[in-house]
Amino acid sequence: MRYDTGKHCVFYHRYHIVWSTKYRYKALTGALRLRVRDICRQVCRENEVDILRGVLSCDHVHMFVSVPPKIAISDLVRKMKGRSSHKVQREFPVIRKRYWGCRFWGRGYFSTTNGAITEDIVLQYLENHIADPTGASR
Repeated sequence: MRYDTGKHCVFYHRYHIVWSTKYRYKALTGALRLRVRDICRQVCRENEVDILRGVLSCDHVHMFVSVPPKIAISDLVRKMKGRSSHKVQREFPVIRKRYWGCRFWGRGYFSTTNGAITEDIVLQYLENHIADPTGASR
């Protein structure tokens, strides 16, 4: 496990994020799929988010990302969904017929954290710290 660093912090924030197209239409194919991938990469680059792994299915997006603490996961998803929806509908007019009302993505998203440290390890660390608060035995 490698920790990331910011100007004044050290962190390990990994998120698995999933969102889908509206009505789960299988629209993510061909040039549209590549464009959505490029837009998501661009948004992540601008926000200093590292994409560890990403998969675009025909009707949903999976991303496993490392997010700095200054970015709320909801803001990151909002930026990716908003910018990609706006640009895709502008650049691919065929999509507008299927997605009326300017909504390309479904309403919500799924996210979960992934940490290498379990709750048991943290509790064990705290117990050891209570026993020897100076850390001299290490």
